[in-house]
Parts: sequence; C-alpha cells; structure tokens
Amino acid sequence: MNKFERQGHHPADIKTLPETTAGDPTPLPGEVIELTDAPPIAPQVPLTPSEVRTILMSLLLTMFLAALDQTIVATALPTIGRQFNDVSSLSWVISAYLLASTAVAPVFGTLSDIYGRRAMIIVSLSLFVAGSVLCALAPNMPVLILARGLQGLGGGGIMPIVQTVISDVVSPRERGQYQAYFSGVWVVGGIGGPILGGVFAEHLHWSMIFWINVPLALGALALLLPKMGKIPVFHRRRKVDWLGGVLLMASAVVIMLVLTWGGNRYLWMSPVIMAMIGASVALAFAFVWHARNADEPFLPLPLMGGTVVPYAMAAGSCAMGAMLGLTVHLPLYYEVVYHLSASEAGLALIPLAAVSTVGAAIAGKTMARAKHYKRVAIVGTGCAVLAGAVLTLVPMPLWGLLALLSVYALGLGTVFPVSVVSVQNSVMRFQVGTATGAMNFFRALMASFMVAAFSAILLMALGADISLVGSLGGEHRGPVNSIAAADMVTAFRYVFGAATALIATSLLCMILMEEKPLAGPATIPADLAE
Repeated sequence: MNKFERQGHHPADIKTLPETTAGDPTPLPGEVIELTDAPPIAPQVPLTPSEVRTILMSLLLTMFLAALDQTIVATALPTIGRQFNDVSSLSWVISAYLLASTAVAPVFGTLSDIYGRRAMIIVSLSLFVAGSVLCALAPNMPVLILARGLQGLGGGGIMPIVQTVISDVVSPRERGQYQAYFSGVWVVGGIGGPILGGVFAEHLHWSMIFWINVPLALGALALLLPKMGKIPVFHRRRKVDWLGGVLLMASAVVIMLVLTWGGNRYLWMSPVIMAMIGASVALAFAFVWHARNADEPFLPLPLMGGTVVPYAMAAGSCAMGAMLGLTVHLPLYYEVVYHLSASEAGLALIPLAAVSTVGAAIAGKTMARAKHYKRVAIVGTGCAVLAGAVLTLVPMPLWGLLALLSVYALGLGTVFPVSVVSVQNSVMRFQVGTATGAMNFFRALMASFMVAAFSAILLMALGADISLVGSLGGEHRGPVNSIAAADMVTAFRYVFGAATALIATSLLCMILMEEKPLAGPATIPADLAE
C-alpha cells in the first residue's frame, strides 16, 4: 500500500487518476497525485435495472437471515431449556450469537476490501449455514451455544458485506433508497421472528428455527452469485494485519461480556467486572498503539477521522442506541403502567420499529433528489427531540404515547440512510468495506451499551442500588412486578430523557458533519440501462 492509501485520503481529494479495467482509481507506481475538491467517482457503467433488482432481492434475503436470527430464538428458549434440562445457560444461546456477530463485523468489512465481496459473502453465508445445521442437530446445551457462536461469526459478516455490495452496485445518490429497504427487512425480521419462533417451537420442533436458514441462504446465494461477476470490483489485495484484527475482536468481546454479565452473573462493582473493564481498556489501547505503528493496519485510524466519518458514525450509533434501548424496556412500561399483556406490549412496539422505516424511506428518497441531503436528517432528528422532550415531561394516555413514539421513530429513522451513505461517500472505493464494517461495529457496541445503561437508569430511578440489582430483562423482571404505576411513570421520565439526549447528540453530529456532494444521477439514464 502506498503512502496516499495509508493516510486515508478521501475520493473527493483525487484530481486525476488512471482507471483500471475494474473502474477503480489506482495510482501508478511513483506517480505524483494532485489534490483538489472534485466530487467522488461513481461507477462508470451502471448495471441494468433488472440486474440491480435481482441483486437487491438476493441481498434483502441475505439481510433477512441476519435480522431473523436475532429474534426468532427468543420465544423458543423455554422449549429448548426443557428439552436439555438446562435453564441456567439459556441466556448464552442469545449472548453467543451477539458476541460473535459484533466482534467480526469490522473483520469481514476489512477482508472484503482485501479479498473481494464475492469471497466474503460466500464465507459468511457458509459459516451461517454450518452454524444453523449444527444448532439444529445439537445434542446438548454446550454444543448449541458453540454452534450459535459459529452462526454469529457468519451473521456478523452479512450486514457490512451487504451494505458494501450495494455501494459497488449503485451510486451514493441512489444508495439511500436501498438503505430504507434494508431497514424494512430488519423491522419484518424483528416482528416476525418471535412469532415464527413461537409457532415452530409449539407446533413443529424448535430445530426448525435453524433449519429454515438453510434454504433461505442457498436461495440468496443462487440469486446473487451469477450476478457478482458483473459488479464493479474495488477491492485491493494487501497484507492482512491479523494482530490488529485479533486485538480489536478481543476488546469487543470483553466489552460485550461486561455488558452481558454486569448486574446479572456478577455485581457491577465486583472484582470480576472491574478486571474485565480494565482488560477491555488495555486491549483497546493496544489496538490503537498497534494501528498507529503498523505499515498496513487492520483498521486505518485516519479513516476514522475527517469531517464526515466520525460525525456520521456517532449520529447513527446514538440513533441505534436510543431505538434499541427503548425497544428493550418499553414492554415493561406498557405492562406496569397500562396493564397490557405481554403480546399486547409487543404489538405496542410496532410504532417505534415500523415507523422508523418510513423515516428511512423519506430520507432515502430525499437523498436521490436534493442537493442538501442532510437537511432531512436534521429536521427529522429535531422533531424526534421535541417528541422525546414531551414524553419526558408530560405523562399521557396510551394513544398519546404511541403517537409521540411514532413521531420520535419517524425522525430517528432519517438518520440511518444519511449516516451510512455519508460514510461510504467520503472514503476511497477500496476502503468502503472497512468503513462499513467499523460503522456496524460501533453501532452494535452502542446499542448494547445503551440497553445496559437504560436498565441502570431505570433501576436507580426506582430507588435500587445498581451495584446490587440485576438486569430488568427476561427472567430478572420478578423484583419489579410489584412496582406501582405512578413510580414507573416517574422512573421512566429519566429513560425517556436519556433517549432524548441521545437523539439530540445525533442531531448535533448531523449539523457538524460536512455535506459532501453525492456522486451519481438520481436515476439511471435510459441509454446506459439498455
């Protein structure tokens, strides 16, 4: 890798570069590169609309696999625990997948920039299918947990690779519309997963929640692979910094374990949790030191700088943290305050989950046509801040709460396509996978952290010592069942306040982020399509 690449310059910095047959701007050996403010370079020959649709359908199906497996297992856990006579380890069936998928997201993103999207999508789906088959055939709980970890290794690579493939297929200006489709897939997976899991466990067999992945994954590959040869190639072979990748994954795993075990398996202030926090910090510092001194670091630190990437990543991470934090804790609020059943509380989450997709679709359409594309996210997050402020300050009936949550979700949803496309639009083509993987990594960490933080806020607001009390999720809800509705309303003001502060931070990041011109036309010209 030459010095220009290591320093993480953006495509907007390139003035004149010769084109390879793949369409990737590649400096010739010894060439002096001049810098200017030219816009990023778009694909030279777009695919036809029918080819784009086929690729999109296969990518949506692939994304659906990852979305479904994060929720479909939950409702089948009691049945699995009874069959294996092991209830104490059930949480690891979920945690193993989340730990593995979070840790490998930046790894797959970087490897796709080195070995190509085709190779990495095959690897990730193969690991996912292998893990699914082993889960379905697992004879006991330890094997099931290990197989879920293997499945998570594949699932963690799906999200960044799918987003990267889309960046290779369509120009940044068109890309926001496709990000909205992916948001819709996550909503469908989030809502349909628990339903399917319950049906399979009750009427068929719990192993069906894993067997269903096999035909879906094979179908996605059958649709995608024949078209991969027509997708522009932007990856660039280089030496893989395995030490940097291991340090990054190790730090992420330890942080996720802290968020998983803190307040559940161990007290928050216990020596084990404190030692793990110290270990995660030490590993993070070791990764940064190594990245600063390596010739070809796994995650180039200059890539995380500039006037776009850090703000876009922070905005998207804060929005994701606010959304997931509320999604996990609102059912408890519905049950205690409005006396809804568990199924009714699940239905009451639809405004928060589904309306965010509408916001993403609006932002995607706006990005395809508007010059100042980030304004839609600024307006959206501004509306979300106002809705969150009202939720924080004014108690209201259920219909009013759902209406305000819809406004909050609508504004929050505008952040996702703007942040993703802004990150991809601001980096070199051969670094899109690395940047996309890092973005998904930080989003997952923020979501996990905010779920734990919202639990801590709620417990302390209810008068509990966070160092002595376990999580409010799942089997730990027993101690809060006797809480009065008025106390829960008062305590949840702090939760709504925290969510509002997060989306306000997202708004500030959007304002500070530079609005670089998006490459590409709003629509594919007819002559090129033909």
